[in-house]
Amino acid sequence: MERVRVPLAERMRPKTLDDFVGQEHIVGKNKLLRRAIQTGNVGSLIFYGPPGAGKTTLAGIIAKMLDANIEKLNAVSSGVAEAKAVIERARTTKAMLNKDTYLLLDECHRWNKAQSDCVLQAIEEGSIYFIGSTTENPYTSMTRAIVSRCSVFEFKKISEKDIVKVIDRALTDRVDGLGDIKIEMLDEAKMYLAFACNGDVRTALNALELAVKSTKMSKDKYIHLTKETMAECLNKRPLSIDENIYYDYLSAFCKSLRGSDTEAALYYSQRLIKAGIDPLIIARRMIAHASEDIGMADSNALLMACCAMYAVEKIGPPECYLNLSHAIIYLCEAEKSNSVYMAMSMAEQDAENEREDMVPNHLKNHPSTNADGHGKYKYPHNYGGYVKQQYMPDSLKDRVYYKPSANGKEKNLVRKKFSKNI
Repeated sequence: MERVRVPLAERMRPKTLDDFVGQEHIVGKNKLLRRAIQTGNVGSLIFYGPPGAGKTTLAGIIAKMLDANIEKLNAVSSGVAEAKAVIERARTTKAMLNKDTYLLLDECHRWNKAQSDCVLQAIEEGSIYFIGSTTENPYTSMTRAIVSRCSVFEFKKISEKDIVKVIDRALTDRVDGLGDIKIEMLDEAKMYLAFACNGDVRTALNALELAVKSTKMSKDKYIHLTKETMAECLNKRPLSIDENIYYDYLSAFCKSLRGSDTEAALYYSQRLIKAGIDPLIIARRMIAHASEDIGMADSNALLMACCAMYAVEKIGPPECYLNLSHAIIYLCEAEKSNSVYMAMSMAEQDAENEREDMVPNHLKNHPSTNADGHGKYKYPHNYGGYVKQQYMPDSLKDRVYYKPSANGKEKNLVRKKFSKNI
């Protein structure tokens, strides 16, 4: 009776690395974090990424595998007093039992500076080890003092293939899962659930549990789960197109934006929406294309795309579809240029391959007294806002990444570095 009260997602939470699915780039064979866990040398960590990707689960596995004491807090409901109490207990445990304590903090980006500062000394002296999990980028959402003392790992969405594995495990596990219930779940329903949960294992298991509990047993003594059942439990309309056609429509939408075909882009966007996809998917693609295919030819396109996503998030369907269509029309009708994408690609290639990229002396934070031929740094505002001087390393000083196209507002852009002398 007690087990029934525990949600399926919690019961099925992996307890070992072998049961953990996804994040191969972090805990796969011979990866850094896996090696650290196996050798027992895990320091303070921050995990960030989408919900349901295994951040809290992996934190728990680490603490368990290291035979450490575990303290759990949620940044939303805890404060300085709770953190200090954890630190005192950790120090006592360390002194009496010689056992490390890991503080697992969910939603760690919600801690303010005062809350973060209260654990800094404990982290530095080794009284506690900190493992924070968050859906926000810690480099922009957390205090630098905490981030600088932690190794940061980015989690990715769980793949549909891995989510199907989790679903199958839940259906067959007789101890923690649903294996003691006669369930027939069509492959179509599994694939839909894996696709529609958008990489969130918790959402998938919650929907599966709800479907089992809310579906009557048939005459054959089985609970039959269909695609329509799973869509209802996810509060989503089931896709009326299969996965391959879905990606074809999404590809057609993107290419229509790039090709300035307003009618086609509007049609494919509505076809996708009517098929049941999340309109945020369309909005995100528009933001990418606003810089990739329009860029400096009309920078307002990026603002329009961002506004459309904001409307989808804050207003929601069906009203937000007007804002989405407004932005689609703007992006299609805007002049096109891929100069931003080309410039980024060239810079990325040089950043990966160039090794003789010493910063010119006059640009260093603490210039050396030995002049390198460039003279002193010239403060642009002393020269009316711009003065020509070398910013690139010597090995890349003649490299040109950004080349304005002859389209839209970009054709009137005069690059200062080519038009003025020192």
